[in-house]
Amino acid sequence: MTFPGRDVLDAFRLTGHAVRLPGGEGRSVRVGDVVLKPAGPDDEFAEWLGDVMASIPEDGFRVARPLRAVTGSWSHGGWTASQAVAGAEPDHAAAPRWLEIVAAGRSFHRALADVPRPGFLDRRGDWWAIGDRVAWQEAAADLLPALRAPYGELTALLGPMPQDRPQLVHGDLTGNVLFAPGLAPAVIDFSPYWRPPAFGEAVVVGDAVIWHGAGERLLRDAVAASGPGFARFVARALVYRLVTTGERLRALPIDGRRGIDTDIETEVRRYEHAARLLADLVRTPRRPAR
Repeated sequence: MTFPGRDVLDAFRLTGHAVRLPGGEGRSVRVGDVVLKPAGPDDEFAEWLGDVMASIPEDGFRVARPLRAVTGSWSHGGWTASQAVAGAEPDHAAAPRWLEIVAAGRSFHRALADVPRPGFLDRRGDWWAIGDRVAWQEAAADLLPALRAPYGELTALLGPMPQDRPQLVHGDLTGNVLFAPGLAPAVIDFSPYWRPPAFGEAVVVGDAVIWHGAGERLLRDAVAASGPGFARFVARALVYRLVTTGERLRALPIDGRRGIDTDIETEVRRYEHAARLLADLVRTPRRPAR
C-alpha cells in the first residue's frame, strides 16, 4: 500500500511514523492519535464528508472527528485525517453484538435525518452503488448465471416498495462499529446512501447471516426489535450484497479466476441459505405469546 508522504503529515501537523491499520481494505494508517485514510472518489466527497462528520451531534454513539489541513481543506494530497477513537470490533463468534450495532446505527441515522441529499450519489458507479440500485429496483440485474436462482428467491420476498422516508444512511455498518468499555459505540467509515434508515440497519443483519453464521434467532430478534416490516428490508439488503458479490467476482483479473467457480459455489450456498431462513420467517411469523 502507499503511505502518506511527508507533505501530507506536515499538512495535518503530524509528527512520527505512519503505521498501517488492520481491517477494512488495509489502506488506513495511524500517526499518533490520528488516522489517515485515502480521501475517496473526489474532493467534493472529502469536503462533504468532513463537514458532516465535524458537525454531527453525538447522541448514543461516537464518531471520529475530522481534522483540517493547514490549507483549511478536509483533505490534502489525496488523504483525510481524523482523531482516532477508542474501541474494537466485537468478536461475534464469542459474544454476538449484532443488535447493538443495529441500535448504534439507528442512533447515527437519527442524527443524520435532516442532512440534505448530496448530488455525488447520482454519479456513483461502483459495485456497491450498482447493488444498491438493483435492490431498490432502480436498475436491472446483470447477474452471473449461478446467482440467478438465489436472486429470484430473494426478490420474491421483497414485498411492496417501502413508503418509509429516505435519508442519509450508513450502508456498511457491519464492520464499522467499535466498542469500548464505558463508552458509547463508535461509528466509523461512513458509507453514505439515500435510503430509509431500516435499510442500513438491515444490511447488518443480512451480513451477519451471510458471512458470520448468524441464523433464525437473530432474524427473529431483529424483527421483534424493529417491527414486522423489517424482514422485507433484510431481503433488500441481501439482494444488495448478492449483486455486489457478483460484480466483485466478475471483476476478478484473468490470473485470479482459477478459484472463481469455487468462490461462486460458496457464495451461492450462502445466499440460498439466507433466502431459506428469511422465507421461513416471512411466511410463518411467530405468533405473540398469550
